[in-house]
Amino acid sequence: MTSKLQSLYGLKFHPFRPDVPTEALFVAPAVDAFVRRIEFAIADGGFAMVTGDPGTGKSVALRLITERLRQRPDLTVANIEHPQSRTSDFYRELGDLFGVSLQPYNRFAGFKSLRARWSEHIGSTLVRPVLIIDEAQEALTNVLNELRVLASKELDSRQLLCVILAGDGRLLDRLRTPELQPLGSRVRRRLQMEYASRDELTACLDHLLDAAGNSALMTTELKSTLAEHCAGNYRVLMNIADEMLGVAVERELPRLDEKLYLDLYAQQSRGRVAGAKKR
Repeated sequence: MTSKLQSLYGLKFHPFRPDVPTEALFVAPAVDAFVRRIEFAIADGGFAMVTGDPGTGKSVALRLITERLRQRPDLTVANIEHPQSRTSDFYRELGDLFGVSLQPYNRFAGFKSLRARWSEHIGSTLVRPVLIIDEAQEALTNVLNELRVLASKELDSRQLLCVILAGDGRLLDRLRTPELQPLGSRVRRRLQMEYASRDELTACLDHLLDAAGNSALMTTELKSTLAEHCAGNYRVLMNIADEMLGVAVERELPRLDEKLYLDLYAQQSRGRVAGAKKR
């Protein structure tokens, strides 16, 4: 956050950027309920899933889950950074995440070593390690099936991991295919992110501005206008608000209001019209 932004508006952090502090995130009731269900799930493990269209809040839900679980000092929480990996690279990443030294050309040894590490974790903590895979719709089918087998023990009666898959609608479609139905049928906890209502979007703005330290940064009328024009999408809402705040800083405006919104987007509309006429 720039010093000018802080001096003009007294903000503790930029309220419209993706790196908002986790403790300041807006938590919808459905997300809060799902996070609590995941906290219970670490006792017995298994698969959970977060799905929804881009901008509906999946990343926020994953950040909240990660932060809440990492508050437990005895719990290991790992995030897959490259879901598109082939099976061998997927094993390498698991080895790095869980501190297991794996031989590149001996997958079975890696299979046994990872399961032994997870069993040790369960024995000492009585909870399952957590593995989070964002953009899981990008993962290869054989990798997802390998994970299903890797995480289960004793003829599928005991789970060694709590796995959280997150992705858009393509993930749901893939889990319905014959190749991935065995995995899809094992997903016990689900959160379907929906497009937000006007009241939810307004509540999100109120919460972020209050947490950032300037609840009066936006007029009530502007909040309503933004909530009506972002199609229920949190990401669109944040992008518009971010752009407006940048212009407000340049002009050193005391607050963001509807006049700024109309001025900014009327100019963009005129620019698009002029460009179309030239073509």
